[in-house]
Amino acid sequence: MDAPEVLSTSARTVYALPEDKPDLAAVRAWACSLVGDVSEDVRLDVLLVCTELASNAYEHAEGPRTVRVHRQADVIRIEVDDHTPAELPHLGESRLGDSRGRGLLLIAQISRCWGTRDFAGGKTIWAEVSA
Repeated sequence: MDAPEVLSTSARTVYALPEDKPDLAAVRAWACSLVGDVSEDVRLDVLLVCTELASNAYEHAEGPRTVRVHRQADVIRIEVDDHTPAELPHLGESRLGDSRGRGLLLIAQISRCWGTRDFAGGKTIWAEVSA
């Protein structure tokens, strides 16, 4: 985990996710180290987005998977790549008692925008959090 202590404005860094099973605590620790100088609310939003997007990549897609964090002056962009191009995400329908289908709903509520981008052999799911 070679990450700077705090990710400077206009910097980008990449974290390669393990193939077999997610280490979401390590993803959160890595992301937290990048945004240590922002407010606690922003930091928690970034950690939630990283966790949800990484978790979805394991649940719904094939590897390899990577997480990128790109920081600009007023926004932190989180991107997760996977290698399952045909499976585009959609907002789930949360049902009482159902423990699934809420991740993108949460991301849609706490981020200023989110979306997908195709690339050869895969896709990127991204979200932007106001800094």
